[in-house]
Amino acid sequence: MSVDLNSLRQEFASNGITRAELNDNPFIQFESWMDEATQAGLTLPNAMSLATSDDNEIGIRTVLLKSFNEKGFVFFTNYNSKKSKQINDNPKAALLFPWLDLERQVKISGKVEKITTLESIKYFATRPKDSQLGAWASNQSSQLSSRQMLLSQFESMKEKFSKGEVPLPDFWGGYRVVPHTIEFWQGRENRLHDRFAYKKQSGNWVIERLAP
Repeated sequence: MSVDLNSLRQEFASNGITRAELNDNPFIQFESWMDEATQAGLTLPNAMSLATSDDNEIGIRTVLLKSFNEKGFVFFTNYNSKKSKQINDNPKAALLFPWLDLERQVKISGKVEKITTLESIKYFATRPKDSQLGAWASNQSSQLSSRQMLLSQFESMKEKFSKGEVPLPDFWGGYRVVPHTIEFWQGRENRLHDRFAYKKQSGNWVIERLAP
């Protein structure tokens, strides 16, 4: 192997975080860190790894966070996709925001539920028309014989919906990850990182410091 992975080391220089600096509400704390990630000019600060599983395997991929509040964290996808089938079999998931330029990570785990059709319609209406057509054109996760097949399907949808608004596909919409654990990780020198986990207990959030 030409790359010496053992030599790829970087010392973290952050001043870290203390319990006193954390908001008691993890959603407010997340909003603060998301604001800082956005202001720092990170590429797609709302990009998150989404891990799902079924009885046979674990899947992971990058999706975009589109909204969040105290109900949970929302993303959108094709309901016939592999991730959706895994969620249907096992409605649990984990999220990871890798804000490495800020020496930060946020990990979230919890149950997954579909959002309402009305919520999906409202979001779908904000997407550029070509993105709306793309949702109709792609049978996500299915096998394709060529890219031309996908482009042909896109052109077909373009013609079909050439007049008027593009409706929400009945196979497309949002999921909400309702967290039971939210962990904030801040890099520190000597790999002695700061880790704080918010855990839902009896309807309240309890904060624990974890060893790195």
